[in-house]
Amino acid sequence: MKEFWKVIKRYVRPYVQYVGGSFLLNILSAVFNIFSFTLLIPILNILFSLDRKVYSFIEWGADGYGFKDILLNNVYWFVSEYMGLHGAGRTLLVLCLALVALTFVKTFCYFASSAVMVPIRTGIIRDIRSDIYNKIISLPIGFFTQERKGDIIARMSGDVSEVETSITGSIDMLVKNPILIIFYIGTLFFISWQLTLFVLVFVPVVIWIMSIIGRKLKAKSTEAQELWSDTMSQVEETLGGLRIIKAFLAEGKMAARFRKITNEYRRRTGRVNVRQVLAHPVSEFMGTAMIAIVMWVGGTIILGGKSPIDAPTFIFYMVMLYSVIQPIKDFSRAAYGIPKGLASMERIDKILGAENPITEKADPIRIKEFNTSISFRGVDFSYNESKKVLHSIDLEIPKGKTIAIVGASGAGKSTIADLIPRFYDVNAGKVMIDGTDVRDLCISDLRSLMGNVNQEAILFNDTIFNNIAFGVEDATLEQVEAAAKIANAHEFIMEKPLGYQENIGDRGSKLSGGQRQRISIARAILKNPPILILDEATASLDTESERLVQEALDRLMSSRTTIAIAHRLSTIKNADEIIVLDEGRIVERGRHEQLIELGGHYKKLYEMQTL
Repeated sequence: MKEFWKVIKRYVRPYVQYVGGSFLLNILSAVFNIFSFTLLIPILNILFSLDRKVYSFIEWGADGYGFKDILLNNVYWFVSEYMGLHGAGRTLLVLCLALVALTFVKTFCYFASSAVMVPIRTGIIRDIRSDIYNKIISLPIGFFTQERKGDIIARMSGDVSEVETSITGSIDMLVKNPILIIFYIGTLFFISWQLTLFVLVFVPVVIWIMSIIGRKLKAKSTEAQELWSDTMSQVEETLGGLRIIKAFLAEGKMAARFRKITNEYRRRTGRVNVRQVLAHPVSEFMGTAMIAIVMWVGGTIILGGKSPIDAPTFIFYMVMLYSVIQPIKDFSRAAYGIPKGLASMERIDKILGAENPITEKADPIRIKEFNTSISFRGVDFSYNESKKVLHSIDLEIPKGKTIAIVGASGAGKSTIADLIPRFYDVNAGKVMIDGTDVRDLCISDLRSLMGNVNQEAILFNDTIFNNIAFGVEDATLEQVEAAAKIANAHEFIMEKPLGYQENIGDRGSKLSGGQRQRISIARAILKNPPILILDEATASLDTESERLVQEALDRLMSSRTTIAIAHRLSTIKNADEIIVLDEGRIVERGRHEQLIELGGHYKKLYEMQTL
């Protein structure tokens, strides 16, 4: 339970006022419940004429009497006096109405105590989901190359839902049940401490049996949730690769693969659920057995005429004993539910506890403009320790110049571009902006200087206007239209039924490849960054779309410092300098004509594309 209290401490603190309200209402509920059942004693006495004793009023604090004796005597005296004045029928009616009234107040307090806990449950789940989402967007890109997107989605959906059901659902019980148990057991001691001591012998036995049954539940729940992640990953892969699945007639293969995963998930969750549903019947049986034993022992004493309590009081005692059984059952259910929730919380904490290697200094240097150059000094980099991607890169990119980076796939072109905005940190050497190591700069300031246009236009399921204005606060329609016109996008946007308010679908699925790319260029134009990174921005386009996009790029690149990664060498002929990479090393550099005359790697690449 140590992990459970850590979770509670972490997330319940902002909602402590609701816990206080629930605590008070549960006390009232317990008190009114006790008093409502107390009315059973005079009701039974009246119905069955069990009590023929004549009572007289005893002064409070009279010598020779305990508080319990005086209280019970005076209550019985009041009832007998009322019966003498108004008759047994009317007295019974009044007692029954009082029972109904007290029960109404009790049930209202019970409802209110649960209702005020709802904001805690919903708030905690919102906070956990927000923490996961904020963590996801703060983690470096490298983290997601090692994790499956489906697994992350499963943790944010299935695991969080399990936490909501198992842990936050137990908070109400953990506030309510201790109060009920304390008050009810206190009442049992008040009625008969001898019988109550006898009852308490059974409680540790019940708890021990329940702990044996639920011991392995957490481990089984972890296995089941991991299989749920596999299921979500398969769904995510299927949606992403649906075109290929259909093209290769692999529907049956994928369905069989999915069926295998879901069957295993069903088998594992079946084991968990069987253990969980065992909680109720076991606790029900143990509770009934305890009540039967107490009834036999207590009944035997009463029948023998040696009992300190009469028959109606014993019935009241049994009612209160049965009442205390229910909170104990709830505890047993919590003993099953909480381990399931903790298993899910462990999986969530693997994301929340993931370390971010891209850290910012305590007092970073603030930078608002780009003045001189971007420099690479002896840069080495590897994504893992097994293979180095970049070797001793020395590169100077002056302000206002266009630098193209070319080479075969896997040569390290995109890696160089990713090091400038600090998507990754170098293993050795330095990347500098205006002579300052990027690791010393404020990350938000650094990235605000840059705009990206990638090979795959990354768009969002939103309107065209919001996609172009993405990342720019308070952009006006006039500014967005101006950016779209420069990007050769305004004409096709106006052909849409809703114009700039047209929704473009998931990842821009309602647009063609060229249209998506021109939207992303318009987004970069609106941001108006001094440094532009183009990562094969025209590589996947047809000739006509490439012409339109290239025109837009030429306008975007004018008067900006541009790092252009290109497969199509025809698009970077006019670059101020072309950097040729081969296996992570700079092997050639110069202008297009100089590299052609050199007759090396660049000329071979150019001739292959020309051919």
